[in-house]
Amino acid sequence: MITKKRLKTITKITLVPLIIYLIIVHSLIYQSAKQEPPEEVDYLIVLGARVKGEMMTKALLFRVEAALEYLRENPNTKVIASGGQGPGEDITEAEAMRRYFVANGIDEDRILLEDRSTTTFENLSFSRELIGEDASVAIVSNDFHVYRASIIGKRLDFAEVHTLAGRTPTIAIFKLWSREYFAVAKTWLVDK
Repeated sequence: MITKKRLKTITKITLVPLIIYLIIVHSLIYQSAKQEPPEEVDYLIVLGARVKGEMMTKALLFRVEAALEYLRENPNTKVIASGGQGPGEDITEAEAMRRYFVANGIDEDRILLEDRSTTTFENLSFSRELIGEDASVAIVSNDFHVYRASIIGKRLDFAEVHTLAGRTPTIAIFKLWSREYFAVAKTWLVDK
């Protein structure tokens, strides 16, 4: 039988490391989200997010809005719209982004499509195939996601990796941030 004292000890042994982990990861995510990429990186890589039919979700919209602002201020930067087609999506995430950029005045010559990926690792791996060895990149995603994406980018040997964060939809903050804490652990321990 477990006594109250033993239960408290077990709780402390499990909760304290978990709380420390959450604080550390939260700080790393927060710091990455606050970074600003330098002017004129060679490429922005905008990571895909869900599309409903042909419409971008708010998560994806916030990513492309952040990218659009940077592209307008840095006319020599190209953009890779990265995202395949999942269930319930009538077009690829990359195509939804391309349409948005073109509709907002970005020349098609500046837009590259990576339309095969279904994960963050694939987004960056397949995008890596489209650019040169020494290219500088800024990875664009929502604030909760840019830290993990930058880890993956560094593991894929991008010459320079920066981040550019879009907001996270208010309604999804708790769900997405909570899930990301576990995704970071998986990336640290398991992913390539």
